[in-house]
Amino acid sequence: MEILESINKTNLTTLSNNVLDKNITQWNETTIFGIILFSFVLFPGAMFMQQSFPLLFQMLWTVIISSLLAMIKSILPTKFLPKKSIKGQTILITGSGSGMGRLMAIEFGKLGGRIVLWDIDEKMNLQTKGILDDLGIQSAAYQIDLSDRKQIYVLAEQVKKEVGDIDILINNAGIVSGKKIFDCQDELMEKTMAVNCNALFFTIKSFLPAMIERRRGKFLIKISKKKRNFLGHIVNVASLAGLAGINGLVDYCASKHGAVGLSEALRSELLSQGLPITVTTVCPYYVNTGMFDGVKTFTPYFFPILDPNYVVKKIIGAVLTDADELYLPRATYFLIALKGIFPTKAATAFMEYFGFNRTMNTWTGKKQ
Repeated sequence: MEILESINKTNLTTLSNNVLDKNITQWNETTIFGIILFSFVLFPGAMFMQQSFPLLFQMLWTVIISSLLAMIKSILPTKFLPKKSIKGQTILITGSGSGMGRLMAIEFGKLGGRIVLWDIDEKMNLQTKGILDDLGIQSAAYQIDLSDRKQIYVLAEQVKKEVGDIDILINNAGIVSGKKIFDCQDELMEKTMAVNCNALFFTIKSFLPAMIERRRGKFLIKISKKKRNFLGHIVNVASLAGLAGINGLVDYCASKHGAVGLSEALRSELLSQGLPITVTTVCPYYVNTGMFDGVKTFTPYFFPILDPNYVVKKIIGAVLTDADELYLPRATYFLIALKGIFPTKAATAFMEYFGFNRTMNTWTGKKQ
């Protein structure tokens, strides 16, 4: 009891309330059957815990409810989940000149978003803008080298002046060297880390403050409680390579692990401040966009090469439902559980069985 009494009650209660505040809307909108069944099973023990250890009970109950909501949300197809509207919101997409970036620009634009296009390839980026113009979608295109921190900060200020604050930031741009560690030049490793990981810090630092101010601003009094949950969203497109190490992708894996870690830590940081700004981490397997041309999957039933249209559809669903994480394909959830439960050698054997460490042997993708 002395140990329990020494816990900082104020901090723990605040954190617990923040978690419940973020999930209360989702709780009310999920199936009542699951919650009733779950509560019925735990009811006797829960009542005892509440009376004997109120602080510990509050902490455990918060964890249980949050876990239950996450499980229900991950099982239910997106079409059955409540969705927010992004009509009129300004969405910045990096890597918009081609691939998934271009597809996301088109699809988010069709939903009423105002699109800001960032890409290093000015010609391709203008082609994307031309497509949006033909569809009647409002957009603005900018050329940028995301490996240059100063460029990010300067262009971010320009965008704020010319377009306005960003409502949804999608860090999608990425590069891959496809080389083993001793074959990869130092400069190329540094560039991979700069684009795939470091740039996320700088885009977030550029646009997140305005999202926070809108959360805390006086004008929120005029906005319904439901719509307040739609102010501010960050999407970091990482990779399955950000969850596991893969032969031939040392620098890429390191950069994507960084993106995943950044997303998780930022989510916790915002939560601890009572700021329900959604941070969505996207971790797909290989996507057929040209970047990974030539890669071979040895278990296509479980881990197929993903169609970019399918991935973009899932990303949009994750954004509209304020999902924290999106792993594709679904077999990735099993991989995560395996790594968390079993020893490293067992997880390695699994990776070998599914052929992950041979996938890059035939890679012919875009050279950097």
